[in-house]
Amino acid sequence: MLVKILLGVAAVIVLVVGGLALIVAMQPSEFRIERSTTIAAPAPAVFTQVNDFHNWQAWSPWAKLDPAAKNSFEGAPAGQGAMFAWAGNSKVGEGRMTITESRPSELVRIKLEFVKPFAATNTAEFTFKPAGDRTAVTWSMSGDNNFISRAVFLFVNMDKALGSEFEKGLASMKSAAEASAKS
Repeated sequence: MLVKILLGVAAVIVLVVGGLALIVAMQPSEFRIERSTTIAAPAPAVFTQVNDFHNWQAWSPWAKLDPAAKNSFEGAPAGQGAMFAWAGNSKVGEGRMTITESRPSELVRIKLEFVKPFAATNTAEFTFKPAGDRTAVTWSMSGDNNFISRAVFLFVNMDKALGSEFEKGLASMKSAAEASAKS
């Protein structure tokens, strides 16, 4: 009798775990998060905020989450080949960014490598569309979802969570670029 009960419990557990694994496996294999804003500054002034990692401290939402993070800069001072590495608290983790493509006042593409709290490699892009004395900026991040991230995305809306950080960053970038353009 006890053996039948244990086998029944084991069968239910296998079905539940298998069902969850199937649901996780059916989640999208890729993700993309994107936010945009318009900044009252010419494209070169906005572009400079992104193309030089030294400027990110003024507007990056993650810089505010851990002002004591250890940061380092390598490679080119700005543009393609510029690198920025960080190691911080649990809110910002550890990783590295490398500008892989830089087209003045048009595009900055970044290879984003996370080490902690989890390993991942994603692509971040900033596009700039000049419109007179204003610039439309779009910040996006895309990448592959492995099995673990697919499972996490079942319970955490990453578009909403990261998207809100992008919105904060764009608002801070707007302030920094507009102040820079005025001076």
